[in-house]
Amino acid sequence: MSDKPVRKAVIPAAGLGTRFLPATKSMPKEMLPVVDKPSIQYVVEEAVAAGITDILVITGRGKRAIEDHFDRNFELEFYLEQKSKHDLLKEVQTTAEMAAIHYIRQTDPLGLGHAVRVAKEHVGDEPFAVLLGDDIMVDDAQLLRSMIDVHARYGRSVLALKDVPREQICFYGCAEQEPLEQGLVRVRSVVEKPRPEDAPSTLAVMGRYVFTPEIFDAIDGIEPGAGGELQLTDAIGLLLESQTVYGRTFEHGRYDIGQKIDFLRANIELALDRSDLGPELEAFLVDIVQQRKLL
Repeated sequence: MSDKPVRKAVIPAAGLGTRFLPATKSMPKEMLPVVDKPSIQYVVEEAVAAGITDILVITGRGKRAIEDHFDRNFELEFYLEQKSKHDLLKEVQTTAEMAAIHYIRQTDPLGLGHAVRVAKEHVGDEPFAVLLGDDIMVDDAQLLRSMIDVHARYGRSVLALKDVPREQICFYGCAEQEPLEQGLVRVRSVVEKPRPEDAPSTLAVMGRYVFTPEIFDAIDGIEPGAGGELQLTDAIGLLLESQTVYGRTFEHGRYDIGQKIDFLRANIELALDRSDLGPELEAFLVDIVQQRKLL
């Protein structure tokens, strides 16, 4: 049982982003802007809001822009100060000071399990969170904080689970579960992308995890699957043989930035929520809908 607090997070961000080509030919997909911030900044801000102080980003070739974004830019800061753009200056400085952010490359694209395994030396024998760079949660870190609370209570790994339509469960890892209390289940097994008719439930494993360090031994104990990739789902299944794994269910706040329609939805909905953009954007969208109805 792990009695150490969760203070570290791992953000896998080594994927090629082929769904967004040609934009991602020279730009990391994690740097695609959602309104006026790169998507990975939302993920880092969520980790920090949940009390994480140490973040490791798993990168790959062509991802240097991520490191530059979270670094200081003295020339830009000097320019903003000289122009008395103090609000922008504060925002730029805050980005570079949110947490201790480290980087390591996943040299071989061997799957999510391998990406997490790359973090072993940095994480050591501590529990840690994993936040997928493709998923942003707009919930003031409520989900992640609640997962960390479950770990603090039981000292075990915790998965984020969301109920999806049965016809969509084939796109996710699927958790067989035993209800414990409101919003909390015990995970009995995890099946990767089952056929809808074979799925043990409609609870999909989403892109937030809190792991005990024994997950690394589980990753070392699994065999590569299709394409030589190590599936994190398989490692969770092996971990279940020796430890209880819990699931925290949630309903709202997630955007899958790796999907074009969700990327567009995030930009529109988050912009509508802003006082400086919402009213004008809403009027613009209403005008577009009305014009299309006339066509």
